[in-house]
Amino acid sequence: MDGVAPMLSLHQLTCFLTTYEHRSLTRAAEELGYAQPSISEQVRNLEKSLGVQLFRRVGRGVVPTTVADTLRPHAEKVLAAVDEAEHAVAGARSLETGTIRFGMFGAARFYAGAGLVADVLGRYPGVRVELVGQNSADVAEHLRRGHLEAAMIAVGNLESEGLAITPVARDELVYISADPDRLAAPVTAHRLAQASLVMAETTWRQTDSTRVVLRRMLHDTGRNPPTRIEVEEIETAVELVERGLADSVINKGAALQLLPRLAPSAGWVPLRPRQYDTYAVVHRADATLSPAARLMIALATERIQTIAEPL
Repeated sequence: MDGVAPMLSLHQLTCFLTTYEHRSLTRAAEELGYAQPSISEQVRNLEKSLGVQLFRRVGRGVVPTTVADTLRPHAEKVLAAVDEAEHAVAGARSLETGTIRFGMFGAARFYAGAGLVADVLGRYPGVRVELVGQNSADVAEHLRRGHLEAAMIAVGNLESEGLAITPVARDELVYISADPDRLAAPVTAHRLAQASLVMAETTWRQTDSTRVVLRRMLHDTGRNPPTRIEVEEIETAVELVERGLADSVINKGAALQLLPRLAPSAGWVPLRPRQYDTYAVVHRADATLSPAARLMIALATERIQTIAEPL
């Protein structure tokens, strides 16, 4: 079609913006890795397409015209949109064959562990899944260091600096025992202060969310949760309760799953007043979440809200 000006190209806009920034065709060519005549040709073609002059030669450099000043923000928006589109496609491609890493607190296996992985693989059979973390404090540190994009953790007294925290559910803390007499009524702070307990998560005893909640409950008694036995795994704590060696305080969701299997002689009662662990989606405050992270957040939230009380 004679007389029709050629279409604008992304390459032309890139050459224009680089020249505009450096005020030099030669320096623009050096940055983009092209010969200087190639940059000049792209700028001339752009001027021809628009029917305007974009630069005036001054000495060895160039000076943008007022038309170039007008074009610059629009060219930046076009290239930014293309870059965003490329990132979106790369993110979608990673859902097909890439690796998805997501942080989960250790006891999350009772709520969303294997089921969450099954949900992901049901949608994207070719993806590789990594669930990372033993304790919420551990996972939060991974987030701050940039080793994880997002996570689901029990917040407790989590320091929120630099993190975006969205509570999604809460799970009641319950007192478990193999002694029926200790299950006759809800356990008050005074009774809890006199109990002999086995507690899990000993490595993280200072920051573990369950212990943080119990310390607040016992504040007026002047005592910390009285542990007779310290272990790492909650399963071990429940087995020791079954043997009658100590009582414990665990999440109700874990109690409902573990007591029938590991401690059939044990039962549970609530604390008085009732106490809760809060579960939240957490990521760095300045993060733009990938499609993979958004998928894991949605699936983990759905899983955990089927067991714990939604918020």
